[in-house]
Amino acid sequence: MSRLPKVDIENLNPDQEAFRDQIVASPRGELRGPFVPLLHHPAVGNLIQKVGAQLRFEGVLPGNLRELAIIITARHWTAQYEWHAHRRIGEKEGISPHICDAIAERKEPAFDNEQEKLVYKFVTGMLANDLRTPDHIFSEALSEFGPDGVIELNCLCGFYGLIGSVLNNFDVEIPDGNDKTPLPA
Repeated sequence: MSRLPKVDIENLNPDQEAFRDQIVASPRGELRGPFVPLLHHPAVGNLIQKVGAQLRFEGVLPGNLRELAIIITARHWTAQYEWHAHRRIGEKEGISPHICDAIAERKEPAFDNEQEKLVYKFVTGMLANDLRTPDHIFSEALSEFGPDGVIELNCLCGFYGLIGSVLNNFDVEIPDGNDKTPLPA
């Protein structure tokens, strides 16, 4: 149950309607998840969704690396909805289920893909060290992914931390019929 009053979808003000229409017109296709509570502040919600759309749908990193960064961040913050949504997307993008299982259990996965291993080191290093990836890992990632790639990794981690806070703080529930706590505490 949400900690905010429910927004009456049938009686949105013009700003809320514009925000909803942006979400529905995007590749997301529907208003759900963090965007429901953000209807309470459509100006901020619309800016947030634009950043998310850039990172998710127009980014430079391939889908498996993007989604790996997202699920590591979701696990770090125990963002149940985020994990539920992005684990499935990540597996569709090629992340092995055993990698997802290890991350869910807060264990370091055994990687076959060196780029995935590097993303894991970059994001976990950032989250464990006051949002500053250790120099040797940063240098390795910069060499592998270039400046735009490391900026994107950094921003994915920060952005999905923001989304996780919206989901967690406003008690956004996983859609009906699904496990409400796919991640252990």
